[in-house]
Amino acid sequence: MAKTLKQRRQTKHLRVRSKISAGTLARPRLNIFKSNTGIYAQIIDDDKGITIASASTQTLKLKGNNIENAIKVGQAIAENGKNQGVKAVVFDRGGYIYHGKVKALADAARKSGLEF
Repeated sequence: MAKTLKQRRQTKHLRVRSKISAGTLARPRLNIFKSNTGIYAQIIDDDKGITIASASTQTLKLKGNNIENAIKVGQAIAENGKNQGVKAVVFDRGGYIYHGKVKALADAARKSGLEF
């Protein structure tokens, strides 16, 4: 039986998560999620199981799921992270290809001051 697109992405995400170190307070994990309507980013401390900072097209009141909005979300997550004292993160692309919106979000976060 063929896997659905969501199941294939989740398999890739597990593979990515096994290769990166878990996010700690010193270097939390920047996680990305894309849906049909928006893009979401969270900075997560896996030791405590809490979200330190988050940003999305929903919280920024942006319409659409395009590269320009991904750049704005990347800038917002970097600012929110810096406000919480986060300077360096581990990037978790969430099983998505590092291309297009994911790459734009990561580049915008780097330019705004996050190190990864």
